[in-house]
Amino acid sequence: MNGEAPVSAVVAPAPSPISLRREILLRLRRHGPASPDHLAADLGASRTGILQQLRALESAALVTRQTVRHGVGRPRHLYDVTADAQDLFPSNYDGLAAGLLEAVQAVGGEALLDELFAARRTQIGARISQRISERLPADAPVADRVHELAVIQDEQGYLAAAVVDADGAIRLIEYNCAIHHVAKGNAAACRAELQLFSDVLGTPVVRESHIAAGDRSCSYRVLGPDAAD
Repeated sequence: MNGEAPVSAVVAPAPSPISLRREILLRLRRHGPASPDHLAADLGASRTGILQQLRALESAALVTRQTVRHGVGRPRHLYDVTADAQDLFPSNYDGLAAGLLEAVQAVGGEALLDELFAARRTQIGARISQRISERLPADAPVADRVHELAVIQDEQGYLAAAVVDADGAIRLIEYNCAIHHVAKGNAAACRAELQLFSDVLGTPVVRESHIAAGDRSCSYRVLGPDAAD
């Protein structure tokens, strides 16, 4: 020894359970069924660690296990992803929707696009109206109906809230646009949403701010007999 301190081996940190589960799912998706031993070798993880994550994934119905026998000896277990795991992989629904809308516009112009969104508005409006009627009496105040609508929109990813100002003005505010990529390139989508709110609330609604126009939120002022105009 020459007096120098020994050099310690650098050990790579073990992957986190979440990271390892994701790597397992990606490996199975790309290459098909695999045994714990093969997964451990491919991913550079311990067999014990792989088995722990496979059990967690199996409990969540994200992987399935198949027993394969090869003559004498212990059977081998092969794991594969289930259909429920599909939602965990990348998707491009926004791109598909935008492309379809462009195709509709190319075929029938703005008029056909408006018809398409009108049909969608009718479908969504029927579902929202049914839910509101199930939760509120027919003569419920507009403010209560706006609150219920905000709950529904929030569930759909719009980060929505109902607000009653000091002057009595009732507003529905959406802090996120769940269809931003579609709405940004198609004014028909936003026109349909504005009409949808008026339809389900049974009173005129005006838009005061617009995410697609660069505002921080889409704000809708609700007009009616018990709302401050």
